[in-house]
Amino acid sequence: MPVDLKPPVAEDLHPIAGLRIGVTEAGVRKAQRKDLTVFLLEEGASVAGVFTQNRFCAAPVQVCREHLASGHPVRAMVVNTGNANAGTGADGLVRARATCIALARLLEVSPEQVLPFSTGVIMEPLPNDRIAAALPAALADAQPAHWARAAEGIMTTDTVPKASSVRTTIGGVPVHATGISKGAGMIRPNMATMLGFLATDACIAPELLQPLVRELADASFNRITIDGDTSTNDSFVLVATHKAGNASITSLDSPEGQALKAALMQVAQTLAQAIVRDGEGATKFITVRVEGGRTEAECRQVAYAIAHSPLVKTAFYASDPNLGRILAAVGYAGIDDLDQGTIDLFLDDVHVAVNGGRNPAYREEDGQRVMKQSEITVRVALGRGSAVQTVWTCDFSHDYVTINADYRS
Repeated sequence: MPVDLKPPVAEDLHPIAGLRIGVTEAGVRKAQRKDLTVFLLEEGASVAGVFTQNRFCAAPVQVCREHLASGHPVRAMVVNTGNANAGTGADGLVRARATCIALARLLEVSPEQVLPFSTGVIMEPLPNDRIAAALPAALADAQPAHWARAAEGIMTTDTVPKASSVRTTIGGVPVHATGISKGAGMIRPNMATMLGFLATDACIAPELLQPLVRELADASFNRITIDGDTSTNDSFVLVATHKAGNASITSLDSPEGQALKAALMQVAQTLAQAIVRDGEGATKFITVRVEGGRTEAECRQVAYAIAHSPLVKTAFYASDPNLGRILAAVGYAGIDDLDQGTIDLFLDDVHVAVNGGRNPAYREEDGQRVMKQSEITVRVALGRGSAVQTVWTCDFSHDYVTINADYRS
């Protein structure tokens, strides 16, 4: 069961003017499940994206990068679940491009104006013939309000669809932001086995979208980890349709730029945290906050060491306050000149360690009380400076092994 995560309510998700979504069943891997989604963008929309840093990246990732670099305005995105089209060599590229060609023909645009995305099983040929055959049904289904259907249509081992939406005012004009994501395992920053699609109707200078999507990713999807594995297919895309009617934002540092960024960040972080809450077999949502570092980089380094540790994660699953495991992770995080005598450790309001040793006032029953909660904050104070960073993770349960052992069956 996901940790304090409920399915989205379709009526709460704001349609984005200039964007329609269609979802259908293509039988990519399993019959009678929504597994093909198309996003249709009106002329004039702007798109930017960030992708996995895994060098063994999937064919659709390679094609997306090529099409975005071509400079052609994006008019459509096509997403299939059930098959990742990764580890498929030159044939995988041919099949990803064939999908783009098939959709482009139906829309009467060029193939470079279509971005493909895939998620699912690796090293199996993409059944692009089934996808092409189902595209007309997806187009016929396209509606502005189909965000909740799309959230369901991109799921793999997710147990709950993930979507979020906000409305704000910029320059006196209503502006909307809505997004969906998928991901539950093979999750590690840079980015995660995730797909994320975030759209806004705000008017914003197109050249601002790429730095904006990078900043959003770095503070959301690049701050989550479930199992430390970096996927082959990670993609996070930001779309601006420019339909809201606000005066065009020309600087992210302006009050209008900051307001838009805050709205988009709220959606992105909600989606990222939803992935952790729905982590494969997760029973607890854990915030790891490292403060007092000399740099943000070393704070992240320590936070990830804690969040990736199987020993730490299994202790949280068992509600076992074996908290020396956290201190050990801090110690092997790779900070060569770390002084253990300045380190404090907290579990929520419980002060566990002070100056590198057990707090004389700490009682194990207090630690266990916190560890039994479904949401827990681990706070480490390094005592080296003023930098702070936060990472979100979950525990490891028996179900994580079961899910991943059975995934291909």
